[in-house]
Amino acid sequence: MTDLIDRLPEPARAYLEGRRLDEVECIISDLPGIARGKAVPASKFAKQDYFHLPDSIFYQTITGDWGEAAGEDGFIEKDMILRPDMSTATAAPWTADWTLQVIHDAFDRKGNPVPFSPRNVLKRVVKLYEDQGWKPVVAPEMEFYLVARNVDPAKQIEPMMGRSGRPAAARQAYSMTAVDEFGPVIDDIYDFAEAQGFEIDGITQEGGAGQLEINLRHGHPVRLADEVFYFKRLIREAALRHDCFATFMAKPIADEPGSAMHIHHSILDIDSGKNLFAGPQGGETDAFYHFIGGMQHHLPSAIAVMAPYVNSYRRYTREHSAPINLEWGRDNRTTGIRIPLSGPEARRVENRLAGMDCNPYLCIAASLACGYLGIMEERRPDKQFRGDAYEGEEDIPRVMGDALSLFEDAKALHAVLGEEFARVYSIVKRAEYEEFLQVISPWEREHLLLNV
Repeated sequence: MTDLIDRLPEPARAYLEGRRLDEVECIISDLPGIARGKAVPASKFAKQDYFHLPDSIFYQTITGDWGEAAGEDGFIEKDMILRPDMSTATAAPWTADWTLQVIHDAFDRKGNPVPFSPRNVLKRVVKLYEDQGWKPVVAPEMEFYLVARNVDPAKQIEPMMGRSGRPAAARQAYSMTAVDEFGPVIDDIYDFAEAQGFEIDGITQEGGAGQLEINLRHGHPVRLADEVFYFKRLIREAALRHDCFATFMAKPIADEPGSAMHIHHSILDIDSGKNLFAGPQGGETDAFYHFIGGMQHHLPSAIAVMAPYVNSYRRYTREHSAPINLEWGRDNRTTGIRIPLSGPEARRVENRLAGMDCNPYLCIAASLACGYLGIMEERRPDKQFRGDAYEGEEDIPRVMGDALSLFEDAKALHAVLGEEFARVYSIVKRAEYEEFLQVISPWEREHLLLNV
């Protein structure tokens, strides 16, 4: 057990100081971003180098149904070898005993990375950058809602009751009073994050009723995706302690803004450490413009990964501050691609299209893939947009079926993300979409039953 403790990151060791580790949760992200795995006694984990799960976990839809994605071998549920990445070991501070979580990587029996495991997809894209001598850097922003407990799917989602005894108010963006309404939940979020060794850059009230945003410090794409993966569970657990739910749906409440996961990107030269987007005199480089050009050209084909559910497309509306096109602009929050104010050393490109319902590994991988292709293809962007981009034309898919069709035809994107991943993802999401199309909604019953 001492050897295990010695292998832990410092925050995990600090969490366990003077305490006896009881259990380790061995986890891996599936395609929707749900943590799959098993909990084992700490003594057993200390002795094992790996454990097994069937590859079928990556063929499962968000509803628990299955896509026919097993390939030539058929649906035999082959065992994968899951090996722990001890750098991800972190506390599970909401549990009754002293528990750690450890993210695992998936390999086949020959030791090859499983190509449709989301963390492996992101690692593949990062390696393409590294092969060019580049170090990609990202910073995600997480938006989510705290809502009243909802155990009846037929009932509309409502804002949570605030500390004052009133339902959380909308249209109070950046209000500190509004943040104070959720004080007990936010306190637990901070406490859990500190126990897990995560650094929060800030929490703000967004424009929706009960909608908050958490910003994370920039860093390595895989590490940041791990943190978002962990944060979703952390935030849900904090909410449950206070008789409310945290939801990461892209559009949970009809008349409120949707929740995004904006991603800031920059690229450093591995040898010099300099930002590839800034030239010797601080000017904007060809790499900067080509990255934007790649996003404009390839993002429509990647939307199915960044907006992975039918609900995701309800967010793209002029009325609620979500992008409707791929214009780019400086310090302009109406454009899908924004260049924030910064000095040359911090110059970055912000993708505002991704929804918070995404799998963080896949979303960051797809976003980086678009920029990478732009640089490699030397794509020039359209002219910078000035003014209100909501007055422009829509140029992104508005329904899941159209987005999937674009993704399925995107051979260049498949080559970066991996052909086998693209095959499995498309099959699973098609199965999910077809299942949704069989559901008759309340709107249809209300307006069509007696009127058509």
